[in-house]
Amino acid sequence: MAVPRKKTSPMKRGQRRSHDALTANAYVEDKDSGERRRPHHIDLKSGKYRGRQILPPTAEE
Repeated sequence: MAVPRKKTSPMKRGQRRSHDALTANAYVEDKDSGERRRPHHIDLKSGKYRGRQILPPTAEE
């Protein structure tokens, strides 16, 4: 069984874990409706994606 020769230093441990942090989801403001949506996703309120109608728009209540 492989056994490490030396204890991993806090600096090396931190460097390894530097990519493990969670990031907040990115949101952009839609040009047409002004609603916030995820990049590269359909705007569910208007049903448009990149200026094209993909889904029927939702009825506002």
